[in-house]
Amino acid sequence: MSDHVRVWCLRHGESENVTAAIAGAVLSAPLTELGRRQAELAAQALTDEPISGIYASTALRARQTAQPLAAAGGISVQAMPELVEVGIGRHEGSSDPAVRRQTADVLRAWVVDDDLEQRVADGETGREVVTRVTTAFLHIAEQHPGETVAVVGHVASLTAALGRLCALGPAVWGTPLPHAQPFLVEWTGATWRCPSWPGTQT
Repeated sequence: MSDHVRVWCLRHGESENVTAAIAGAVLSAPLTELGRRQAELAAQALTDEPISGIYASTALRARQTAQPLAAAGGISVQAMPELVEVGIGRHEGSSDPAVRRQTADVLRAWVVDDDLEQRVADGETGREVVTRVTTAFLHIAEQHPGETVAVVGHVASLTAALGRLCALGPAVWGTPLPHAQPFLVEWTGATWRCPSWPGTQT
């Protein structure tokens, strides 16, 4: 059997923490009505894909985004804490614009400057985020050799980890992942590749 694995990745649909500008992992925030429609459209976009497994962050909004796809394929969503959004420690749940700016600055340092030691307050370093998300993707690839799967995650943790996994570097910076828009990431058996990062030419 081929070791090649196709992973359809997507950020969760629009959620209440996004519309309220709340920073952090915010695991309990649900999708908005628009987010639910986006999740349905994502499931429709992947209708013809032979998806054999669906993985999502443990955050409610990620699991809700995965649900229409799971229902269409008769597959259970497997929740993975390794896929959650970046932790920002004591600032978790903050609506302070200064915290959101700091969060963006730290993510930029990870992606553009390759400085993975930065963190927001007592939150996670970039190295910790990349390590846990990479671990999740390697586990998924090991479970599905020769198959196609879907992964629902979050804008910052997916960007930081996949930018490094696929050796895209700063090319992933500047155009945040859109809500619930699937994009392909592939495991060749030896390396990860991303044929097309949303919003960029790769």
